[in-house]
Amino acid sequence: MRRPRGRTNDAMPRRSSRSRSHLVFLSLCAVAVLAAGCRRSPEPLPGAATEPAAAVRQLVQHLHDNDLAGYARAAVPPAQYAELETAWAQGHSRWPLDELPLHDKLPALLATLAAPDAETRLQRAFKAQIAGQAASVRQAAHSLGLFGEQYISHQGDYSDDERAHYVQLVRALGDWAQAAPLSDPKLAGSTIATLTAAARATGLDSDAALQEAGMTGSLQRLAPFARAAKQVLAGYGLSLDDSIAQLRTGLVSQQGDRATVHVQYPLAGKDIDLQVALERRQGHWYLARTLAEVDAVLAAARAAAPAPGEGGAPPPGTGDDTGDSPAAAAKP
Repeated sequence: MRRPRGRTNDAMPRRSSRSRSHLVFLSLCAVAVLAAGCRRSPEPLPGAATEPAAAVRQLVQHLHDNDLAGYARAAVPPAQYAELETAWAQGHSRWPLDELPLHDKLPALLATLAAPDAETRLQRAFKAQIAGQAASVRQAAHSLGLFGEQYISHQGDYSDDERAHYVQLVRALGDWAQAAPLSDPKLAGSTIATLTAAARATGLDSDAALQEAGMTGSLQRLAPFARAAKQVLAGYGLSLDDSIAQLRTGLVSQQGDRATVHVQYPLAGKDIDLQVALERRQGHWYLARTLAEVDAVLAAARAAAPAPGEGGAPPPGTGDDTGDSPAAAAKP
């Protein structure tokens, strides 16, 4: 029996139409892949190859690698690092931890996370206060962002550049917090498990434990906790490692042992732009604000240390050959 004329011809255009649709779709996908693969990385900032600009990138690379001890060593001259070790052991310093927000609460935070029943208590608190409260959490994040921006804009001991930088940070983090799944119970469960395990591994649940471990030892023990904290934030959509990896620096100006470096990096979908002051000591470049803070810490530690005639020994790095007097650096 012969097939009805035209049936085969009627079917062919439909198959051809579907085939063309698939080809168009695959072509669009190929174009998108090629465009993504060929997209150029952002151009380096002017002066990116200079020593001051490179010093900033090298410093933050330690943070990307969770090398907190390496960051501390790179942040100050060797003689000051040795003196900071002594000041830590004597209980006169907790640098560089005191550069963190709420640094004095760190031992209590670690103790809370490391407690034997921490998972149960934290899960209970999350369910009672946050779980299922997405709207309330977003509103709280919005309010905290506005408060933080107002405070930084009008209060605090910040230079103009620092104030502008921190306002950008608060805005970016506030927008992120409003969109992040902070009230997700499943994500909270994995977050609590990750942080409690990392806190217990440090063994640093008190200031006495920090002092006993020493500065370098404490920073080495805290490195895995820093890694865990960044892992948790990435799970909520905030990848600090990606921000650091995309950081760009360039030279704005240099006069003798002083320089200003332009820094740009993305954070939570926002472009952060700032300038930082650097100072050269003993042939190396350091953040001027860090040097000024460390000078003040060490000056206070020297004043609190026992005098040589009272059985104490002069702290390392206090001789005339160091060039690191407390007045040597000023805030940027």
